[in-house]
Amino acid sequence: MNRFHLVHVTEFVYDGPVSESYNEVRLRPMHDETQSCLSFRLTTAPASPAFSYRDALGNWVHQVNVLPVHSRLRVQAESVVLAHGAPVPSSFMLLDELEGQHEELNEEFYDMLAASQYIPHLAGLQPLIDEAESACDGTVACFAQIASDLIHQRFQYVRGATHVNSSIADSLQLGAGVCQDFAHLLLGVLRKSGIPARYVSGYLVPQNKENPEAKLEEVIGGQASHAWAEAYIPDTGWMALDPTLGKQVGMRHVRIAYGRDYSDAAPVRGVYRGHAGQRLSVDVTVRPALDDAGNETLVETAAVPAESEPVEPRAQQSGQQQ
Repeated sequence: MNRFHLVHVTEFVYDGPVSESYNEVRLRPMHDETQSCLSFRLTTAPASPAFSYRDALGNWVHQVNVLPVHSRLRVQAESVVLAHGAPVPSSFMLLDELEGQHEELNEEFYDMLAASQYIPHLAGLQPLIDEAESACDGTVACFAQIASDLIHQRFQYVRGATHVNSSIADSLQLGAGVCQDFAHLLLGVLRKSGIPARYVSGYLVPQNKENPEAKLEEVIGGQASHAWAEAYIPDTGWMALDPTLGKQVGMRHVRIAYGRDYSDAAPVRGVYRGHAGQRLSVDVTVRPALDDAGNETLVETAAVPAESEPVEPRAQQSGQQQ
């Protein structure tokens, strides 16, 4: 078992005064059979009392509303997570058998099969689908794994190649992207093949610096937010796949939220009133928790107070998103 201490800081700096900032924060780690969220604390500056709820996909959402005038917004989430993993059962369901369950799966997992703004059902995905079908052993699990491997092999990880609102059409055209794009591509292949699949946002805890793969993982965001995908195999359940790394999802993957695509799992999303533009910075620190006895605790609290500037608000609403 691995215990990790995570600190995720998002800061918006505005060109001028803004007010009435309404934000949804999805940064509390999952708590289930594969990982335990031992503690969580969310703080903001300027201060704001936060209330939480579970969305339709089971993610924890904290609502943070900063109404007074301010020139910057800092959101810090701190948590301790225990990753204990789970056995991965073997699946022998054939692709032909899956076709016979199409109506049932479409009824239960419609949102995880339907096209979306980020993941349209494009003809450009068909060559990947055909190659995965011909290379697999005919089972759904093997097809999903080979599709993930093909995306890892065929697409280049390039920071800045795409932007937060890019769809898989951009990645297909460029042959490049980042972990969000790789996850979306795999979701597109799986869904177009009739396999329900969901987006997963979280963190990848970096390798020990002496490990030869540590440098590669640092390049692809090993010390920042990460994203991967899960395919639903009817006879076994959800199967996790990381097309960016090209390896198994393990106890160094810390899950935060699920979604149809990135839009359902954005760490921080909101709107504010004002004409000012914004600059965004994100800092993520992931390290092993020092207390192996499990005594490290963080109490979820209201935000720490901070001064806001006494300037009149402007009357335009703008969106902000990490």
